[in-house]
Amino acid sequence: MKVIVDTSVWSLALRRNYKVDDSPHVAVLRELITDGRVVLLGAVRQKVLSGIRDANQYNQLKNYLRAFPNLELDMEDYELASEFYNICRSNGIQGANTDFLICSAAARRNYTIISTDKDFENFSQHIPITLFQC
Repeated sequence: MKVIVDTSVWSLALRRNYKVDDSPHVAVLRELITDGRVVLLGAVRQKVLSGIRDANQYNQLKNYLRAFPNLELDMEDYELASEFYNICRSNGIQGANTDFLICSAAARRNYTIISTDKDFENFSQHIPITLFQC
């Protein structure tokens, strides 16, 4: 099964001063990459690359992430994302648009989501998403 990787996991894995052995999420990401199961959304790519001041570091990361093509999204993905937003909001749960886009893409394709962001656990109480358990 394919797994959509949230920004939080990419950020954890790509930190310069981070020991990979310290996080089960990073270890799982490495396995998912090896198995060819990683899915990347364009919005997540943008978030990961945003805010990098050093041009060389930016270009290295940009080139690294190019190994993962963007998941093609369509109108139904965006419509379902807004529906998920409305459902969660009506249940008192706030979330970012990108997070709901991740949820809709995963739900429509039967993909799993890996994240360290606890918001996804809250979302999963109200919308049909599956979270990868580390």
